[in-house]
Amino acid sequence: MASEVGGEQRCGTGARLRGAREKKGLTVLDAAEKLYVDARTLEALEAEDFAALGADVYVRGHLRRYAEFIGESPAELQELYASSTQPARPDLTRIPRRDPGNGAARLVLPALLGLVAVALAVLLWRVLSTPGEKPQPLAASPPVASASVPQATAGAADEIAPAASATRLALQFSALSWVEVSDVSGRRLLQGLYAAGSTRTLSGAAPLRVILGNAPAVALRVNDQAVRLGGLVRHDGSARLLIDGDGRTTPAPPRLAHGD
Repeated sequence: MASEVGGEQRCGTGARLRGAREKKGLTVLDAAEKLYVDARTLEALEAEDFAALGADVYVRGHLRRYAEFIGESPAELQELYASSTQPARPDLTRIPRRDPGNGAARLVLPALLGLVAVALAVLLWRVLSTPGEKPQPLAASPPVASASVPQATAGAADEIAPAASATRLALQFSALSWVEVSDVSGRRLLQGLYAAGSTRTLSGAAPLRVILGNAPAVALRVNDQAVRLGGLVRHDGSARLLIDGDGRTTPAPPRLAHGD
């Protein structure tokens, strides 16, 4: 490295130090003994290996003493040193930046699971906290009037008439759900909270009254025929329905509360 000083071409810091020393007829060892420093310090100055000398304050101190000893200008050499060691500016384009998407993606799944758990807890609380109702027998359809027959014929018919057959209902649960089933007389056939994978089968006199807490998770079959809930599922997922012996469904009327 060279510098224009006083109109003449001057060499870099190390070359000027070496030239001035040789002009005085001194070796590096001679100069080191006079200055009471390690010869490697002067060699580093002449080689411009300033990193080997440590901090900037040490480099400037050695440079000033060496320049004064061999008759060079300390100010000019200090200026050459400063211009040759400009600190490198940091490359801001290489600073790693955190991708915010990764952290957000890790939070999405726990948040969704939390929402599902809260929704299920609210659903179960609503179903289980519903005020108790006293089952009432369902009104049976009035018998169809028949033409009068001789007394003897009617009596024979009463003796051979078979009892009404029970309706068979099967339930299969694909998720946690609360369920209650009663027969036409109001007798409770099934009640409780059932987990996914559970199945229950029961029989009773139709129409059967069925209450489901999580209707989409329950598959119903009447006498081995699938039951379609259609529009009977409420917005909260529950359903209250009557199922006759042929598997037809109708909305269940409200039951009377205690004391009615």
